[in-house]
Amino acid sequence: MPPKIHFISGLPRSGSTLLGALLRQNPRFHASMTTPVGGLVNRMLEAMSEDNEFSVFITPEQKRALILAIFSTFYQSQADKEVIFDTNRLWCSKLPLIQELFPASKVICCVRNVAWIMDSIERLVRKNSFDVSRLFNNPTERATVYTRTETLSQRGRLVGFSYNALKEAFYGEYSSRLLLVDYDLLAQIPDKVLPLIYQFLEEEPFNHDFENVEYNEPEFDNRLNLKGLHTVRPKVEFQHRQTILPPDLFTQFNGLSFWTNTSNSLANLIVAKPIEVTVKS
Repeated sequence: MPPKIHFISGLPRSGSTLLGALLRQNPRFHASMTTPVGGLVNRMLEAMSEDNEFSVFITPEQKRALILAIFSTFYQSQADKEVIFDTNRLWCSKLPLIQELFPASKVICCVRNVAWIMDSIERLVRKNSFDVSRLFNNPTERATVYTRTETLSQRGRLVGFSYNALKEAFYGEYSSRLLLVDYDLLAQIPDKVLPLIYQFLEEEPFNHDFENVEYNEPEFDNRLNLKGLHTVRPKVEFQHRQTILPPDLFTQFNGLSFWTNTSNSLANLIVAKPIEVTVKS
């Protein structure tokens, strides 16, 4: 029997690597950082579009089979796993495709206050001050904290794209497939958040070790000139700190958490209340 497929998506610097590192502790699961699968799917869709004059010879059934082949080929080495989690921020923009290919799958979306996402990226850039980050295309974009955050928030860039894709999914017709997980809660009370994720996935609970988490991708991070981008600390814990963003920038991004209002969405949320953590469905 082929493994179940679920997806991890959402915003950058919001715990997707940490979540993958925790889920992979379960011997039945495979999870990791962002994979090439989403990009390969996009390329295949483009190759089968009307831009290709030979696309008239590709039937809908063949298109479906070709896309499915990307998943089966990429994960053939994980045939012993029962559940696969593929991570990519673009999956929030592909829910109709996911519905067609994997109607039983669900999407876990990692979210975080956008001001703290910008703060986290800015900290990494400054930590690697002798390297020129490949998150930015030219000296103008990387010149100051203002140009860096403005660049990242543009609709086709790291934060802007994922934010818009999440909003599309949150208010779309397949929003009930989503579970939004707040990074602060995952870091503060992982022992309460993980069981709720298992409940959403309809999987048997597993006893995770929150004191010994292992995940690191130094080669990938070095190619971006952002050492530590996908390094997970061994112990899951929330670290309180002061922001390094100027006050006006922090205020600009602080109020963008649209997912706190679910009046027009069927998405599931792991949300914080004064004395409890609940899953809204």
